[in-house]
Amino acid sequence: MGLLSLGTPLPWEQAKELAHEVRQHGIEQFLHIWRNTKNRQKDRLLWGDEIEYMLISLDRKNRRARLSQRGHELLSTLQIEENEMLNKANQTGEKPDLEALWRPEFGRYMIEGTPGHPYNSSVFDLTTVEANMKRRREIVASLMREDEMILSIGSYPQLGSGDFLEPPHKANGQFSRSLFLPDEVINPHPRFHTLAGNIRERRGSKVRINMPVFHDLNTPRPFIDPSIPYDRSLFPGDKEAKEGAALPDHIYMDAMGFGMGCCCLQITLQAPNVDLARRLYDQLATVGAVMMSLSASSPIFRGYLADVDCRWNVIAAAVDDRTAEERGERPLAKDRFAIPKSRYGTIDTFLGSDDGLFKPEYNDLKLVYDHEIYRHLVNNDIDELLAKHVAHLFIRDPLVIFEELLDQDDSVSADHFENIQSTNWQNVRFKPPPPNSPIGWRVEFRPLEVQLTEFENAAFSVFTVLLARALLAFPDINFYIPVTKMDINMQRAHNRDAVFNERFYFRRSSPADGEDTVAELTANEIINGSAEFIGLVPIVQMYLDSISVEENVRRQIERYILFVRGRANGSIMTAAAWIRIFVRNHPAYKFDSVVSSEINYDLAVALDDIANGRRPAPELLGAGNTV
Repeated sequence: MGLLSLGTPLPWEQAKELAHEVRQHGIEQFLHIWRNTKNRQKDRLLWGDEIEYMLISLDRKNRRARLSQRGHELLSTLQIEENEMLNKANQTGEKPDLEALWRPEFGRYMIEGTPGHPYNSSVFDLTTVEANMKRRREIVASLMREDEMILSIGSYPQLGSGDFLEPPHKANGQFSRSLFLPDEVINPHPRFHTLAGNIRERRGSKVRINMPVFHDLNTPRPFIDPSIPYDRSLFPGDKEAKEGAALPDHIYMDAMGFGMGCCCLQITLQAPNVDLARRLYDQLATVGAVMMSLSASSPIFRGYLADVDCRWNVIAAAVDDRTAEERGERPLAKDRFAIPKSRYGTIDTFLGSDDGLFKPEYNDLKLVYDHEIYRHLVNNDIDELLAKHVAHLFIRDPLVIFEELLDQDDSVSADHFENIQSTNWQNVRFKPPPPNSPIGWRVEFRPLEVQLTEFENAAFSVFTVLLARALLAFPDINFYIPVTKMDINMQRAHNRDAVFNERFYFRRSSPADGEDTVAELTANEIINGSAEFIGLVPIVQMYLDSISVEENVRRQIERYILFVRGRANGSIMTAAAWIRIFVRNHPAYKFDSVVSSEINYDLAVALDDIANGRRPAPELLGAGNTV
């Protein structure tokens, strides 16, 4: 979730007066990091994953599944051992032997788990990922009550719909002011409530999230959501839904929690140096959309089947703090920039690297950036591409400022830089080393939807890591396409069954003379190869063939590769497709797009059974793959 500092968060009226100061110091902190680490070399190819879970309470007697607010309580217990071992390590100098690390997320019902230490650069370590993920689930399960479960799914089907929270609360909170979500769903860490409130305050209205409804046989046309309390008048923003914020034929949501209350799978990779980190950033950005389509797991929002399979656009709208001027709805008067996108979206500019493959025409989006910051960075020996990247990030305001952290030594702190950096949530993130740290230059791969089982999450993680290592091993691999094409790809990747029905802009392997270097390819062609493109799976296999891999290690890795192949060629369905079929086959479903509490309960139980190996699901995992 980004920077988690402790202290007294300032309300927006105070925070906005300090935004310029925070940006100034953030840039100075970045420059200190750059001067100290730009020449780092030979950092190991360490990496790690982040999996987010939802804690669910089951009422078996009444057949109800509700999000449990005990997630925060479990998290506190999970962190006791971690903190004790870290304190001991600080005293003795010994390296703590932790199985997992646990972090809070936006939802009080959410828990984030990561490996206890980074995976190393050996291929063998890739075979330990699934076991570590399973162990994380076991650790959380050991603290749960008999009537609780944890699920790793992209979106909770009934979040904001009816009786969805345990214990129940009314939607009347001051921070979100949502028609549907009580503030009690928010993690009690002061950062999260402040984020929700400050996004709304800065924007000048509640966020507006509209996902197209899935029109089934009995869904009204037009679909006008009867569950919206149009006449509520508790807060000034309550009238927005009636005044046009809630679109016909869409599922309307109005709070940050609908986006940041979703779960995901993220992978962070350390590169040997800054230049190779820039290469990974650029090349991995281009594959984000197709990988998201393969991992799609979010077809239901606020109790309705949606005509999308992914959560990305929900989050983008949920944290869209742009004012009416910045959104281009009014002429600029008080604000500095018209900004085309939410601060959650695809990247807007490539970084380039020494591989010689970047061309200026790939950055075909008219980039909005702070020209004063750009000139300052260039005058301090930052190259043009990196300077524009940072100056683009810094068109945003800091959303949460802690009073106690205002005064910092810019030569040893990165809090102000991270305040801006960590709230630019893009499909890949370029991460400088923390000050005075052994951690190197990293890239975070962010578009993957979280999967139901450890096998699936391990498969996508391992495949992404192998693809990244192939990109480092074979410097002539070139995935560059214009930035604007990536935006189109990301929108297409959201669509229902995009993995089968959509085409994505991708770079041809060897275009003929006069032929466009970019073609529209299916997910299967991009992943498994075609006459137009060699394929990501063949590239990964070429990399494995080029190094020494023990037979048993290669065999396990091939299981993961075969799974990714199957998702792309249609022989293995996505979780989104599986969930949609389950709902439509449920005896209580009325083919009206409504996912009732009864359906939601049976779905939660079925997903838990699959995740724990009690229900075989070869259509979801592939033949022969078990949990």
